[in-house]
Amino acid sequence: MTRIAIAGAAGRMGKTLVEAVVQSDSGLQVTVGTVLAEDPALGVDLGLLAGVQALGTSAVADISAHIADFDVLIDFTSRPASLAHLEMCRRHGKAIVIGTTGFSDEEKQQIAAAGKDIPIVFAPNMSVGVNLCLKLLDMAARVLGDEVDIEIVEAHHRFKKDSPSGTALRMGEVVAGALGRNLSEVAVYGREGMSEERDRKTIGFATVRAGDIVGDHTVIFAGLGERIEITHKASSRMTFAKGAVRAAAWLQGKPAGLYSIDDVLFGD
Repeated sequence: MTRIAIAGAAGRMGKTLVEAVVQSDSGLQVTVGTVLAEDPALGVDLGLLAGVQALGTSAVADISAHIADFDVLIDFTSRPASLAHLEMCRRHGKAIVIGTTGFSDEEKQQIAAAGKDIPIVFAPNMSVGVNLCLKLLDMAARVLGDEVDIEIVEAHHRFKKDSPSGTALRMGEVVAGALGRNLSEVAVYGREGMSEERDRKTIGFATVRAGDIVGDHTVIFAGLGERIEITHKASSRMTFAKGAVRAAAWLQGKPAGLYSIDDVLFGD
């Protein structure tokens, strides 16, 4: 049995992660779940908090006091909290799955450095469908080459703080890499006012934040006379939760290293 800790168990994603572990048939069990010290969910059974059956495990505020009670931590919280949890796991030799987005390049290097000591799955999107789309985007970019203009449109709920989304940026990286471009040099984040004709080498990003949109991503390859669109739409957070739970099960027994969701889905 693999013992799972859920960071931010009272949040939208945290509750879904608890539910996903309960539904899993991979021999997983939620043994720790954290909430903020002032959260009214403190002390509440994690299963009841997530709307499933009682698990006999209550939400706690200090995960470091329960370090001996879990094998893998799943974290979809915030950049500062995830980095603090990462260092805690590193000190105590615990595996971690990080689905938090918005990290700077320096923070990503910090995650990579921790991968020398502990096994980590770090991915901007844990969805099987999204990661299949990344494979399709690489193929499409290589086939279409420089004959098309490329735009990426993403939409998320009003509460999402980072923009563009980590998934949109990853899509841009895949497309740019396939075309031999550096995304940091060709990305255009939004357009306004008068400008010169579109630079054919650029990759544009457009962002929508509204309502309760779980996550929509479309990459447009537009030529003269036709266009190809590759789209992924998530209707439930469960798709991300199931991917993260699959990653947690896969990590058990793995050597130290920084792994991607590709390793989980397409590796051995």
